[in-house]
Amino acid sequence: MSRKYKFRDQDKLYFVTFSVVDWVDVFTRRIYKDILIDSMRYCQENKALELYAYCIMTNHAHMIIGQAGGANIEHIVRDMKKYTSFEITSAIESNDRESRKDWMLRMFEYNGRKNPNNKKYQFWQQHNQPLELNTNELMQQKLDYIHQNPVKTGIVLSPEEYLYSSAKNYYGLAHEALLDVIIIE
Repeated sequence: MSRKYKFRDQDKLYFVTFSVVDWVDVFTRRIYKDILIDSMRYCQENKALELYAYCIMTNHAHMIIGQAGGANIEHIVRDMKKYTSFEITSAIESNDRESRKDWMLRMFEYNGRKNPNNKKYQFWQQHNQPLELNTNELMQQKLDYIHQNPVKTGIVLSPEEYLYSSAKNYYGLAHEALLDVIIIE
């Protein structure tokens, strides 16, 4: 992995993207998005994840993250991806109402065979491409990008309408938000 894609400074904030293999649109179902939300919340409460912004799209998720108390960001990200990969594929396997089940599991199994570290499936793409947010301009650009993502794809008309995003927190609607975030000012 290239050095530019590493979490070099544990005290900085990073923009990361988790992408599903082959860009499979898994997150069209609320059940799968909720697994990722629950994992982010768990990491906030138990693994010192600092979450500043997030948005879950149909086949990827963007976040601005940091850590508290000397935690290692790579380990938090690794654990979150490992846990959600297992939980989401298990949820797909056991979902009798999932019309795309066989196709999705074949895609994950096919990708899993390409990586000897997997037992069966590969859900997430290997990389996160963390981008250190080392200027205020870059931070604002990525924050706007995250919150505008569902608007630009036509899911909602305004960022705060999208449930699976931190935009509600930034628009003064934290009481409607799924997760607490640290507001970037």
